[in-house]
Amino acid sequence: MNIFRDFQSELAKVVEDLGQEGLLPSGLDTSRFTCDPPREAAHGDIATNAALVLAKPAGKNPRELAALLAERLGAHHAIEKAVVAGPGFINLTLAQSFWHGRLRDVLDAGTAYGNSDIGAGRKTNVEYVSANPTGPMHVGHARGAVVGDVLAQLLAKAGFDVTKEYYINDAGAQVDVLARSLHLRYREALGEDIGTIPEGLYPGEYLKDAGHALAKRDGDKWLGLPEEKWLAPLRDYAIAEMMTMIRSDLAALGVRHDVFSSERALVEAGRVDEAYRLLEGKGLIYTGVLEPPKGQKPDDWEPRPQVLFRSSQFGDDVDRPLKKSDGSWTYFASDVAYHLDKHRRGFQSMINVWGADHGGYVKRVAAAVEALTGAKGALDVKLCQLVSLTDNGEPVRMSKRAGTFVTLNDVVDEVGKDVVRFIMLTRSNDAALEFDLKKVLEQTRDNPVFYVQYAHARACSIFRNAAADRPELSTGTEVLASVALDGLTAAEEIDLIRLMAGWPRVVESAAEAHEPHRIAYYLQELAAAFHGLWNKGNADADARFLVGDDAVTAARLALVRGLQLVIASGLEVLGVKPVEEMR
Repeated sequence: MNIFRDFQSELAKVVEDLGQEGLLPSGLDTSRFTCDPPREAAHGDIATNAALVLAKPAGKNPRELAALLAERLGAHHAIEKAVVAGPGFINLTLAQSFWHGRLRDVLDAGTAYGNSDIGAGRKTNVEYVSANPTGPMHVGHARGAVVGDVLAQLLAKAGFDVTKEYYINDAGAQVDVLARSLHLRYREALGEDIGTIPEGLYPGEYLKDAGHALAKRDGDKWLGLPEEKWLAPLRDYAIAEMMTMIRSDLAALGVRHDVFSSERALVEAGRVDEAYRLLEGKGLIYTGVLEPPKGQKPDDWEPRPQVLFRSSQFGDDVDRPLKKSDGSWTYFASDVAYHLDKHRRGFQSMINVWGADHGGYVKRVAAAVEALTGAKGALDVKLCQLVSLTDNGEPVRMSKRAGTFVTLNDVVDEVGKDVVRFIMLTRSNDAALEFDLKKVLEQTRDNPVFYVQYAHARACSIFRNAAADRPELSTGTEVLASVALDGLTAAEEIDLIRLMAGWPRVVESAAEAHEPHRIAYYLQELAAAFHGLWNKGNADADARFLVGDDAVTAARLALVRGLQLVIASGLEVLGVKPVEEMR
């Protein structure tokens, strides 16, 4: 139940009724005004700009219209006060009984509280990670993995039909380099002294295991043969081994994709040719010469005719080549085909989570999607800025090609997957993030994952104390959902319910904006409110959760159970398990 959306509907009904009574023109468009939390808590619980938006089409002064609407709204059973403010805003204060009802909503729904239907089952593809299959995941990949995975779960909670996808870049030159690197390790496994790893090959220790496995399976089958005989089969073997490793790395982080799509399979199935012909049929392909890159011109740049896509017609800076000088497809051409394939699979909405180094690539892919789908396909690219890995403030160095990087598995083993997942969302994806291996485990209020988990653990401790000290009280959720809540009158208690009641709105707004970090922010705010209520009880015995009055105690336990459920609901979206005790 998104109370702001519900009150928007209530207000639209008021406008409709006034139109039927002849006090307003009939048929006014009520889709453009909003109901939101006011900027200042002192102004009430809900603020609406309805009078400002409707004044002109209604032919009325905004404040005059606001007064008319406020009068009608004031008669609503849930509204304690409706006040006109400024040029025509209306501020609504809701009754305590209304907030008590929202706590019952939480208790009735459990962790499903916040589920929404705004997605209306719209097919949505979230493609994330998509690291080259050339080695294990490192901590830099973790951010995109978490952002994509949590965004997918958030969209599903908001009612979208979500597919989580991984695009395997297995058609480029890097997988040929991988095959050559594996062949070297294979020779080493068979007893050859390979010496120093040649420049340009992957030196990582992770290929030793793959080399030994290949030697065990095939013996000396690939020794002494020219490269053209072993390159393709070893490439396939290496990709399969690396993808097994990557799936394992992702599973350690709690990430599991629904679909793995292969770039090589697209190329071999002729999908790139199809996309090319489609663009050609639209008059969007031509042969031309591009201007040199802006800034310093590379020494090896020369003007030469290229097969180009008119991406500048769709907002890109320049037109983009689809073929290399040798006639083979560019990586961009494969990406064009891949996004067409996603659209043909029924995905109108496509979300890609990429690293920050792909920033210059966004416009051309968006242009291709618009051109190929006739603007029926929507693409949103979320760029994840770098993660700085430190240990007590000291940088931890990593280098994928040098083989000295810190793997994702190393980090998960060190701090646990739940910590990694939460911390990766403590900043928006477009802001740089520092991940300190020591600080993320500190049990202080400055550590957001501890602060939120501690709130849930404290709630659990209250129920353990209740079972020990007041065994006659029933504390099951169904029982608490039916107790009288009149005893919840303190401002801090109502504020906590108000925050819990805001959870459905957070889910919907975060899903619509594709911003999963809002969930982590919300949980920190909710935890802070609960810790504040706990601290009040430490200073005032009458404000504790377990008091002499059974009715008040039951109401407060209902409040704590609601808090537990909403935190658990939020952590479920993050893919984090709530804890019952802090150790």
